[in-house]
Amino acid sequence: MAEKGKIYFVSDVHLGAPALKDNSEREIFFTKWLDFIRDDVAGLYLMGDIFDFWFEYRKVVPRGFTRVLGRLADMSDRGVPIHFFTGNHDVWVFDYLPKEIGLTVHRDTFVTEIYGKKFCLAHGDGLDPNDKGYLLLKKIFTSKKLQWLFSRLHPNFAFHLAHQWSKSSRLSKMGEEEEFNVKNESMYKFAENFLEKEWIDYFIFGHRHRMVNMEIKDTSRLILLGDWIKNFSYGVFNGEKFVLNKFTE
Repeated sequence: MAEKGKIYFVSDVHLGAPALKDNSEREIFFTKWLDFIRDDVAGLYLMGDIFDFWFEYRKVVPRGFTRVLGRLADMSDRGVPIHFFTGNHDVWVFDYLPKEIGLTVHRDTFVTEIYGKKFCLAHGDGLDPNDKGYLLLKKIFTSKKLQWLFSRLHPNFAFHLAHQWSKSSRLSKMGEEEEFNVKNESMYKFAENFLEKEWIDYFIFGHRHRMVNMEIKDTSRLILLGDWIKNFSYGVFNGEKFVLNKFTE
């Protein structure tokens, strides 16, 4: 890892989302951001839902995303570590991206140290132990048996089903206002409880499509990374300070 390089974090790009009409434009814009960080990136954390849907058959992967995958492969080839967190939309990432690009896949909450600071990282879904319905759904989606059964479907039919499901998600309602109080969010409560057991300097999550950079306790901070649908946002840590930015040309 470069001594003076920056660590970048991004989430909820939702590449290929059938509920959105600007997928090509957003992919090109996202690749411009990857080009923008190219010269000073020392580590990249893709914090979930980078793809709106991803499923790998043994010999088949989703069509598209060529520009993004090419940029990531180039970055990895230059020795930049890339960490990919599975989200609720791209939970079915298996070995294609690690083998072809060289990124590291994380499926659970990950605690690590970066430039002497402790980070707790996750996409952010499933952190509420009282949300039994969602936890059951997540358990079903991560079932090896279900994944095997789904892989028996023809890709055209399987992806059609997945895209129909995605169209009914909250992405299709992004224009509607919803009440948001970060202290009522499961991610905030998770961070509060975690701090009772272990000190963390930065809790970083995606999932909620909101931008938040706030102190929880003393100097511990909660970061919600926003998205690439309305905010076009990302986080950057230079070893001393964490900043949330919006990317503009």
